[in-house]
Amino acid sequence: MGTSSATPCWNRRNGPSIDVMTSGAAYVPHRPSLSRSGPVRPRLARFGPARGRSGRASLLAHFGPNWFASVMGTGIVANAAVTLPLKVPGLRVAATVVWLLATVLLLSLCVAAVAHVVRYRATARGHAADPVMAQFYGAPPMALLTVGTGCLLFGRALFGDVAIDVSWALWFAGTLGGLASAVSIPYLMFTRHRLTGDSAFGGWLMPVVPSMVSAASGALLVPFAPPGQLRLTLLLSCYALFGLSLLPSVVITTLLWHRLAMHQVGAAALVPTLWIVLGWLGQSVTAANALGAVAHLALPAPYAAGFEVFGLVYGLPVFGFALLWVALAAAVTIHTARAGLPFSLTWWSFTFPVGTVVTGTSALAAHTGAHVLAVAAGLGYLGLVAAWGTVAVRTARGALRGTLFPAAPAAPVG
Repeated sequence: MGTSSATPCWNRRNGPSIDVMTSGAAYVPHRPSLSRSGPVRPRLARFGPARGRSGRASLLAHFGPNWFASVMGTGIVANAAVTLPLKVPGLRVAATVVWLLATVLLLSLCVAAVAHVVRYRATARGHAADPVMAQFYGAPPMALLTVGTGCLLFGRALFGDVAIDVSWALWFAGTLGGLASAVSIPYLMFTRHRLTGDSAFGGWLMPVVPSMVSAASGALLVPFAPPGQLRLTLLLSCYALFGLSLLPSVVITTLLWHRLAMHQVGAAALVPTLWIVLGWLGQSVTAANALGAVAHLALPAPYAAGFEVFGLVYGLPVFGFALLWVALAAAVTIHTARAGLPFSLTWWSFTFPVGTVVTGTSALAAHTGAHVLAVAAGLGYLGLVAAWGTVAVRTARGALRGTLFPAAPAAPVG
């Protein structure tokens, strides 16, 4: 795409492809593939030092919605910590610090997003036309919802009841944004994006998963809603959001499985997006159990008990499929890494989706009392922290050195 922030490079076997180091994702019209040795990594050193005004301008010029995945990945590290059935001294304090970090990061990226739209309007408009970058418009709503959930979990102890009001505001903003992405991005895919049979990748889930996040975070707000019709409306809306996200996610995962079976793995830089499938799996288990736990506040018997039972009846089989996908995604990732797995913003796919599996597993452990699930949640959290630490450090280093984007254009395009 002419307005895309990606930079073309060449693959000896497959011709032109796109360097994901500049945009966090890659779109190749047919049989996407990158060189086994990894893509060419443009550095600001070619054009000047990656610091000062030049570095900031480059970041701003090539800013995209995929950057909000860093907020999601950071926030889930905090939120998942307080759901663990295993209590660790000092963990809540550490989680609070991480949530504050996610909050600052969210505010910073919101400012950067506004500045990007103002200064580089053509580039910003081009994101929606890019079949890959457009999918990541689901990231900003999920970033809002993740930080909003943390407002309830951590903010009340620091700021009092004002944190509840902020959580409501972020929930409404994230939910509306998620509904917008769930409608607009598939519409663009159906009518404007030029896709082929092998175009499916994990990022296709990004526009529809925010509604599942709204369902899970909305469950925490049910006790704070006024009793009566307003509380009932919130609960029923969360279940509707649950279904709105669940069924498209099943369809997209089926398409992704078909693409993998018929066309194999494809571009190395897109391999991390396979982990995005865990996002709707883990988040749906989390939502089903969280909503079931508060159903009695709005629904009479026997419906309240039925929804609570649904959390386990649905959650345990989906947990089994999530384990299968972890094994498959890990095997493909290791296989690809042996040949070369270039770093890009898609690596944040190793964080938030894994975190939702942790929260879902913790919910199942809490409702069943099963020690094996408690241990699984703890091990999953250790993996989440390790992945977050690795990706966060490499993202910060890449941003400071300028390896995540090419040099800024001489003048804003607008």
